[in-house]
Amino acid sequence: MQYFIQQLINGLTLGSIYGLIAIGYTMVYGIIGMINFAHGDIFMVGAFVALIVFLLLGVMFYSVPVVAALLIMMIVSMLLVSLYNWVIEKLAYRPLRGSFRLAPLITAIGMSIVLSNFVQVTQGPRNKPIPPMVSKVYDVYGVSVSLKQIIIVVVTALLLGIFWYVVNKTSLGRAQRACEQDRTMAALLGINVDRTISITFIIGASLAAVAGTLFLMYYGVVVFSDGFVPGVKAFTAAVLGGIGSIPGAVLGGLAIGFIESIWSAYFSIDYKDVAAFSILAIVLIFMPSGILGRPEVEKV
Repeated sequence: MQYFIQQLINGLTLGSIYGLIAIGYTMVYGIIGMINFAHGDIFMVGAFVALIVFLLLGVMFYSVPVVAALLIMMIVSMLLVSLYNWVIEKLAYRPLRGSFRLAPLITAIGMSIVLSNFVQVTQGPRNKPIPPMVSKVYDVYGVSVSLKQIIIVVVTALLLGIFWYVVNKTSLGRAQRACEQDRTMAALLGINVDRTISITFIIGASLAAVAGTLFLMYYGVVVFSDGFVPGVKAFTAAVLGGIGSIPGAVLGGLAIGFIESIWSAYFSIDYKDVAAFSILAIVLIFMPSGILGRPEVEKV
């Protein structure tokens, strides 16, 4: 039983990271109906920015408290990655917003390749490790809970609470919901649609940057190709939970995390990805809109 609980904790940690990335996918799709396949690489860039900030802090200061270092890494990563995503939206996606549906999709894949190769050229193809930032482990009735895992879950819960408040209780959230329902009508009512979409890209990138920082802290290593697999799994989580549903994205991320951890513990670790995608296929056969998704109603 203790071993099973241990795997649930590991799955909760991994699922929290997937959930943060998945929100970016589901937000962009909810507002403009587009899958931003460059979002996984935005997450990877966030991890590299956090790595560079960590190294700079080590060079500039003899000793920095872990809490302060993590906070600085997150803030700088959020700012720079948000700027990246804002530029991508403005230059690559906005001009194609009214074109046929495949054009933005192809552009998104192109931006993913550009970001991945840019990091490979500038930072090199090798793994980039860092010393352990947090190493404390607590023993709770025979179950090991590391401080890293606690930080990841707490930060994720805090950010999701803030994000829920922004979406449901602020004028920005009302503008986002209006654009999701009908961008033309929202514009007629005085909402700046372009600005709302840009802010949505910025928020999604900020959450991905935090996920990248937490990923770096948890695993202690990052490489230029790390955007692909977590990005695909986060997209899978968004689809599993119901693309366009923010709670669904989080629920899907946790589900993927639990499936991977439980499968790796009791079955072959080589097939954990197969298990996650198989569960996705089964769910979509019986629930095509995902767990919390709503069926699309075609407007006439």
